Amino acid sequence: MTESKGNLFSRRLDIELPMVKKAQGIYIEDENKKRYMDASGGAIVVNAGHGRQKIAQAVYDQIMSHDYIHPTMFTSRPVEDLATALAQKAPGSINRFYFLSGGSEANEAAIKLARQIHIEKGNESKHRIIGRWKSYHGLTLGALSAMGRTAFKTPFSPLLKESLHIPAPYCYRCSFGLEYPSCSLRCALALDEIIQNEGPETISAFIAETVPGATIAACFPPRAYLNLIADICDSHNVLLILDEVMCGMGRTGEWFAYNHTDIVPDMVTLGKGLAGGVIALSALGVKEDHFQTIKENSASFMHGGTFTHHPVAAAGGLALMEILEKENLVQRVKEKGENLGRLLNRHLLPLPQVGDIRGKGYLWGIELVEDKKTKTPFKRSLKTAEGIWNRLFEKGYLVYKSTGLAGSNGDALVIAPPYIITDDEMEELVLAVRSAIVEFFGNR
Repeated sequence: MTESKGNLFSRRLDIELPMVKKAQGIYIEDENKKRYMDASGGAIVVNAGHGRQKIAQAVYDQIMSHDYIHPTMFTSRPVEDLATALAQKAPGSINRFYFLSGGSEANEAAIKLARQIHIEKGNESKHRIIGRWKSYHGLTLGALSAMGRTAFKTPFSPLLKESLHIPAPYCYRCSFGLEYPSCSLRCALALDEIIQNEGPETISAFIAETVPGATIAACFPPRAYLNLIADICDSHNVLLILDEVMCGMGRTGEWFAYNHTDIVPDMVTLGKGLAGGVIALSALGVKEDHFQTIKENSASFMHGGTFTHHPVAAAGGLALMEILEKENLVQRVKEKGENLGRLLNRHLLPLPQVGDIRGKGYLWGIELVEDKKTKTPFKRSLKTAEGIWNRLFEKGYLVYKSTGLAGSNGDALVIAPPYIITDDEMEELVLAVRSAIVEFFGNR
């Protein structure tokens, strides 16, 4: 362990991190002038690229106009305009947006709002949340309770409210040992089963990532999966919350990832790329009829926060949306994402340790296995994902790690570059990933 030279309580305590000097486009440069291709946008956050002048100017102008305004005392133009811009992009009747600072907060707010909606409608017994195993919704206590990433939950289990979980739509490692489509979407039917077994009168909401991102590496469910999930929720008066903190804002080639399906959730959460990583911003979107339920009864969502509906953050988010619109970047992701998928499949899938390539748009997962035929995962003690990631980092490429996919074992990498990456940079990246994998296993 390297002891910190300063007073920072760092996110990493086991190594000395390089000091960043600047970031521009898809590249980050440290103080030693080493350049890194940011092929994951940090934690799948940077979508329009680093150093966007338009966002910087919008944030500066907003600070100089009016910076902190308490949302119970005033509204502000950027907050109003960002809500309108999002409502225009959201399919269906998701028409109201509540702004916060991070994805955990947005999911926490969604869980609380679901409970209040049921109370307002006289269904006070509905208070329990169902999530999925291998899910991630954030690290505040409510979001942590709902998530299904065991390693994050276990240390804090005495603090957490009981939540229920069903298997993820993880076709590569089906919990039921079945194959799609002959499986009849058994993983979705598990939701109906658990609701009936636990009592529909007790279940408030089902929360799920539209596309499971970091925990099982860009594992897109079959198109019919969410249709069936929505039908089950409707039949039991259970609210459907879709977490698009990672997969929203164009990451899959659609402004909202649920646009790949035929359903509209009761709520959707956004974060990460909502302001392109420039400033802390997240959002909770809700259907108009649920908003009216709150307005016509208590007239107040029993929730808040010092930095909700922040004008400066909203100005950054609005500028980001204008960039995505003006430069047609979401459509670019839709088109170029197919090329990224082809490159990954062509160069990586033939490798004996690459078991699966999956994804859409600019969100792709590479699952690593010890045995391709049996899908046997590497033991976590080998730290396979970390070893490959370290080699890529040394080469000057940043990707995202996914671990614990198969029980407590398993390894994957997530590729999620800024939307401005070029075709040549894509090929360079994929060849670098291939080289790192070959080197890692060649040296074992």
